[in-house]
Amino acid sequence: MRIALVYDWLDSQGGAERVLHVLAKMFPHADWYTSIVDAHHKAEFSPETSFLQKIPYFNSHRTLALPLYPLAFESFNFTGYDLVISITSSFAKGIITKPETRHLCYMLTPTRFLWVTPDEYLSRPMQALIKPYITYLKKWDLQAAKRPDRFIAISQTVSERIRMFYEESSDIVYPPFDYIYWERHLRSASFKRFSLPEGYYLIVSRLKKYKKVDLAIQAFNKISQSHLVIVGEGPEKAYLQSIAAGNIHFLGAVTDNELAYLYSHAKGFIMPQEEDFGYTSLEAQVCSRPVIAYNKGGATETVQHLKTGYLFPEQTPESLLEALENFSQHVYTIDHYLQLHGSDYIKQFSEDVFKKSFMNIIQSTS
Repeated sequence: MRIALVYDWLDSQGGAERVLHVLAKMFPHADWYTSIVDAHHKAEFSPETSFLQKIPYFNSHRTLALPLYPLAFESFNFTGYDLVISITSSFAKGIITKPETRHLCYMLTPTRFLWVTPDEYLSRPMQALIKPYITYLKKWDLQAAKRPDRFIAISQTVSERIRMFYEESSDIVYPPFDYIYWERHLRSASFKRFSLPEGYYLIVSRLKKYKKVDLAIQAFNKISQSHLVIVGEGPEKAYLQSIAAGNIHFLGAVTDNELAYLYSHAKGFIMPQEEDFGYTSLEAQVCSRPVIAYNKGGATETVQHLKTGYLFPEQTPESLLEALENFSQHVYTIDHYLQLHGSDYIKQFSEDVFKKSFMNIIQSTS
């Protein structure tokens, strides 16, 4: 069987890229396609790229190429392939295949800036300024969503969005979580840069607006006796640092060995954003640390309230503060549950489960 794998762009490292590594192992002879690729991913995947790759400025400023992405993906030729798998949160689902080629779409989320959280990406004045183009792009996106033969969603949350925005059904296969990798790092975990405050809470996130790190900062600004440690980089970093009190510590990028230490020594892991799935919540739990998360999106599927964590109802600093107070009253019970059952709970998200579920869907798609 001749197989192609298509991803939106290969120029950063995040949760989605973990899926790509597993798919590469599952289909070692598959051909890769993407719009643009950086040097690191080019060496790893050797993908066929679109015409956008030949325009150097777009490699480091891909948002400027926004009007050209539909054409970039429609320009690929998949003649001769038996199966094409698109992995996408935006444009890759819009590839064009012939009737004899099956197109399976592993949907990370419907396009966020069009449907899910447009205000987190574009200001209202900017949305008004480019309204004709956004209208065109929404129309194209809806047409593109009719091209796959079958959708697989990464979570129930994403499956519901596919139904809501695209009026399509979908199977659900959770992304692969390599718990063995984190268990291995835990055995040698260390952090030697400087002393960490006792009983700190932890956030691990790209510092982007939709991650709602500012919400956690606003909450911790009001409880100076508690410390918040933030791991990650991103365009919002300078702003977040400017509003943070002295009990909030920014570590930037860390190694996975350091991260395992930070997880395992935190009082709790905080996830204030609505996630499509939520890898970091599983990373915290495999390190036996409870998760305090907003009760919407992927957290409702990866965190068990009062068992592996605490879910707060409103995306506000006040709701998080109340959750932290309530969590403190249940922390012993949650810690005890995690120690006894945490590893078994995590295994439902394992790489083996992902591979088996994904292959079952491929075999049943004709």
